[in-house]
This record gives sequence, C-alpha cells and structure tokens, in this order.
Amino acid sequence: MKQMIVQCQQQMTQMALLEEGRLVEYAAELPRKRGILGSFFKARVVNVLPGMQAAFVDIGQRKNAFLYVDDVLHAHLDKQPELKPSISELLKVGQEIVVQVLKEAVGSKGARVTTHFSLPGRWIVYMPRADYVAVSKKIEREGERARLKAMGEQLRTGEEGVIIRTVSEEMSREAIENDLNQLRQQWKAIQRKAAEHSAPCELHRDLSIVQRLIRDVFTPEQDELIIDSEEQAKEAEILLRQISPEKAHVRIFRGAEETIFKAYGIHEQLERDFARKVWLQGGGYIIIDHTEALTVIDVNTGKFTGGSNLEETVTRTNIEAAEEIARLVRVRDIGGIIIIDFIDMEQEENRREVSSVLESRLKKDRTKSYVVGWTRLGLLEMTRKKVREEKTIL
Repeated sequence: MKQMIVQCQQQMTQMALLEEGRLVEYAAELPRKRGILGSFFKARVVNVLPGMQAAFVDIGQRKNAFLYVDDVLHAHLDKQPELKPSISELLKVGQEIVVQVLKEAVGSKGARVTTHFSLPGRWIVYMPRADYVAVSKKIEREGERARLKAMGEQLRTGEEGVIIRTVSEEMSREAIENDLNQLRQQWKAIQRKAAEHSAPCELHRDLSIVQRLIRDVFTPEQDELIIDSEEQAKEAEILLRQISPEKAHVRIFRGAEETIFKAYGIHEQLERDFARKVWLQGGGYIIIDHTEALTVIDVNTGKFTGGSNLEETVTRTNIEAAEEIARLVRVRDIGGIIIIDFIDMEQEENRREVSSVLESRLKKDRTKSYVVGWTRLGLLEMTRKKVREEKTIL
C-alpha cells in the first residue's frame, strides 16, 4: 500500500509518497513559483540558428526557450521528410508558434520546448497531431495489449495520437473514451486561447503537484491520501471522484502538536536521504556527489563485515547499495548521467546480479532510466531523464 502525505503551509506545499512506510518520492511547490514543465505557450521566434539546427523562442519567461529542428518536424517519424530541412526553412524571426515545455530551465540554460504536443490524462496521454497509438510497455499480456491498441485506433480521429498508460490495464472503453474527450476539450481551449492572444503568453499549465500525483500514481482502491488542509482535501476529492467515485475519500490530518511530516517520520527520512553520506542498513554507506555534467555515487563497506569471505561481503553490500540507489535517485529526482563506483567484485556473475537488482528496482520509477553497463574501469554507467532541477529540501 502507498501513502501520499501532503503538508500544506502558507509558503509551500510538500508531498511525500511512502511505500510500506519508506519514502520513495518527494516534491515541493511554492504557490507563486509553480514549474512550467508540460505547460503550453504561444511563443515568438527571436533567433534562428541554422548551424545548430535550432531556434530560440520567447515564451515570456526570464530566459528564451530552445527549440530543436526535430521538435518542429512531424511527431510521427514515418511522416518526417527523408532529408531533414534546415531550421531556417521551417521558422522565421518574428513568427508566432504554439510550443510545449519539454524540459524546464536548468542552471544557465533556458527551457527546451517542442511542437510535439501531449496532454496527460488518468488513463491515456493525448497527442493531437502524432497520428499513432502506443501501449505502455509495462502492460505485458499480449491479449490486453492488442485490446487496448485496437480500442485506441477506434477512438482516435484524424491525426490524433494516443498513448495507453499502464493504469489502463483492464479498464473499460467508456472510461478511456471519457478521458480522451476531456483531453480533447483541453486542446480546443488551448487553440482558442492561442487564436485570441499575441505572443508571448501562457496558454495552459499542468496540474499542481498534489493533483499530478493523484492523476499519475494514486490508486484509490489501494492507497491512502492524507492532507493537513481541508481546502486542499476538497480539491483532491473532486479529482478523485473522476477516477473512482466510490473511493473518493481523503483523510484530513488535524494534529495540533506537530506537523504531518513530523508525525509520519518524513522529516527524519528527508534529512537522511538528502545527505551527502547515506548509511545502509547493513553497515555500508554511499556518497553522492554532483558535478555540472554528471552525478557520481561511491559505495563503501563501512562497518559491514559480515559474510564468509571478502567477495561475499562486497557483493552483499553492493546489492543493498543498488536497491538504495534506485530509491534515492527517485526521491532526489537525480537526472542526467550517473556513474556508480561499486566496490570491486572479482566474479562476473556478481556484477551481473548487482546490475540486475538495480534495473529491477528502477522499474518502479516513473521517470525513464537506462542502465548502460560496466565500464573497463569497473564503474556502472546509467542515465535518467532530466526534466527539472534536482530536488533539494526546501
């Protein structure tokens, strides 16, 4: 069972997702500084760079956004021209276009935007111009995949595209069709606003962190939602009724002596999980260091001395570290290149076991990651999609 704990304070809303009491996701949002990932803007082209095959566009933020040529071409690869045109053939300075934020501004870089639009719903992701249907790879049964694919093809019209999400497994046609119709209305509203306003202007912003987590990971029949604000609880129940009318219940925390995060032990977990040095239950520890280009994670045996020989001791520590690293990159939302320096192992089968454990634990993560493999120096390389600044405790 998952517990979604929401702490609402005047200056900030924080969310912690617990699985069996352990923190697996954390997010914080300042009311006046909501992220723009997934938001739609009407933008003005301010610079076209043929040498980079990209353009910079003004979306009304502090920094201009970056638009690469591939994000201007058709979203369906089969419908793109065989010879890629120059960006200068597609865009002109002063031109106004609708774009969606693909990646938030990070450091000195502005946001990355695209014209491959997508609107996430509870059961599907709607892509108004993609012209294809895809089914989540996490739905493994071939019969169910075929049913959902056929349903998507029947429901979409014209150039519409649909991605069937993992939670749609065994869902009825009616539920998925209702989701699709709501997303179609959102897209029409975006188009209307774009027609009525000049660039730069915001056309649509994604849900708040609480609403996004309810939409994306919450299962009312199994999970528990606890909020310390009656106002936020009412908003959450409205969204829950759309997902599961019979189970649209939110528990309200009314503790007067301590905050909800304190009561559920989240403060202590955050302090531990965001430290540079994180101890493992078996006595080993990991060190997490960040550079501008990548994140380096070092594994050490520490106080762990168990095992009948050195290879067994090292392997057991590395396996425990792999499990913890998969959780921590999710909690801290670490993105980009990640290099893990596990303790040296002599046997190839032990290295395979460690990488296999890491890969299996990463499957629980909603953000896409890829374990590249072992380098000749015995380091394990992986990447994780980076769409926001890495989280810190606010």
